[in-house]
Amino acid sequence: MGNTYSIGVDFGTESARAVLVDVTSGHVVATAVKNYPYGVIDDYLPDSEIKLENDWALQNPNDYMDCLTETVRQVVKESSVAAQDIVGLGIDFTACTVLPVKADGTPLCNIERLSDEPHSWVKLWKHHAAQDEANRLNEIAENSDDSFLSRYGGKISSEWLFPKLWQILNEAPEVYHEMDSFIEATDWVTWQLTGQDVRNSCTAGYKAIWHKQNGYPEPSFFKQLDSRLENVVADKLSREFLPVGSRAGGLTNEMADKTGLLSGTSVAVGNVDAHVSAPPTGVTEPGRMLMIMGTSTCDILLGEKEKMVPGICGVVEDGAVPGYYAYEAGQSAVGDIFAWFVDNAIPKDYFKEAEKREMSIHQLLEEKASQLDVGESGLLALDWLNGNRSVLVDVDLMGLILGLTLNTKPEEIYRALIEATAFGKRIIIEAFEDNGVPVNDLVACGGLPYKNQMLMQIYADVTGKEISVSGHPQTPAVGASMFGAVAAGESKGGHATIADAAGQMAKIQDEKVIPIQSNVERYETLYQEYKKLHDYFGRGENDVMKTLKAMKDQ
Repeated sequence: MGNTYSIGVDFGTESARAVLVDVTSGHVVATAVKNYPYGVIDDYLPDSEIKLENDWALQNPNDYMDCLTETVRQVVKESSVAAQDIVGLGIDFTACTVLPVKADGTPLCNIERLSDEPHSWVKLWKHHAAQDEANRLNEIAENSDDSFLSRYGGKISSEWLFPKLWQILNEAPEVYHEMDSFIEATDWVTWQLTGQDVRNSCTAGYKAIWHKQNGYPEPSFFKQLDSRLENVVADKLSREFLPVGSRAGGLTNEMADKTGLLSGTSVAVGNVDAHVSAPPTGVTEPGRMLMIMGTSTCDILLGEKEKMVPGICGVVEDGAVPGYYAYEAGQSAVGDIFAWFVDNAIPKDYFKEAEKREMSIHQLLEEKASQLDVGESGLLALDWLNGNRSVLVDVDLMGLILGLTLNTKPEEIYRALIEATAFGKRIIIEAFEDNGVPVNDLVACGGLPYKNQMLMQIYADVTGKEISVSGHPQTPAVGASMFGAVAAGESKGGHATIADAAGQMAKIQDEKVIPIQSNVERYETLYQEYKKLHDYFGRGENDVMKTLKAMKDQ
């Protein structure tokens, strides 16, 4: 048999990216990217005057299929690889990104009489408008005999499935009753590809309070939340899940025609963008924390035992690599913070200088900020511009910049914001280490590690950890292709296990980012001050951020 290939499609927050990968070498033969036509819907519903409330974030499910078919067709065409040599297809998604559908898979927003109802659309991962439901769920769970809460760091996020579903029931009961199923977008797209309604165990474990041994909480728990939710699992969800790497089915004739692939091509069960990124970076055993660094950051860490770590997003058996417990944590905004600053707070003369020197504005700011010594700016920031995911699990927290003067320069603020995200990362690392889950070194992937060397050095200096960088710039998409190869199986030219796939397809850059000891020592002082601010504003001593947000919402 000659060379065989697999395709991975990574559905991010703003776009879908497809890669066609050689399953033997891991070489990416072709790449295609397409932005979602409707993007993130957070102001008005598409083609209407219906205004969304604060903290809403929706998407159009039709965008997903349009982007998938176009990008897959493009990589097949550009690569000149024969369709019969493409043995598998896998996808990954931001999560928890969920939508209400009918029994045949029709999204409710595609039904004309429901299209003007915001709750009928996809709720993107960063839809935070279900915080009231999350607060109530956590309050009841804390006093419940069911022990599931400790697996999620002590709190269920408003980003997860049940708060979002409960919000629909509270605010649009007609949508709740109309839907036959509430489904992760990664499972819905897989359904469209194969014609099979197959659910993955990864999103169920991390986002829907499902446990491999114990299943869902008992109906009595959901009845405590709301009498109308007593049978929510039976009525709106699925109880059967396949582990990542399983074959969901074969590509339908219709999708084969649209993509240029062969009918019956193996399709893997859906996966999550963060968790799918572990194998292509060589994170297949405990002790190495993977940081997927983009608009937000998600952290994946493997362990041999199930430990309860306060403030994490979850721990799931076989959640990323079969045979290990996979821990998830993260930060709700990282690249988004830097983008916000550039979009709203940079003077025109900086843009003129960047244009004159043929640099991006981020490159100019990095150049200027890298000339500053640690502590020279006199600034300290909190990185909560989109709330806090770990370890405080509170979307009502907000950002802070301390130390501003009339002489403060943009590059000083830019560096302080980067440092803030690094301090937030160290908080997460220490939570794992303090609870018996070791973090020996770090591996970075996503967009940021390739764009900003100063950022990576600051992370190494703040955490005191060596950092390796993925050799795959499109790490999640490559990871999805690896699971597609496993779904195909060795006999079809794929791989027998994800460990086998990682052995041949994973790539790490040779050069590591090493902590500079003098910077490590200076950052220690700043970090201790960050922790004071973190606890003062984040753990209830001063709730001014919540007061301000409440006034804004009113």
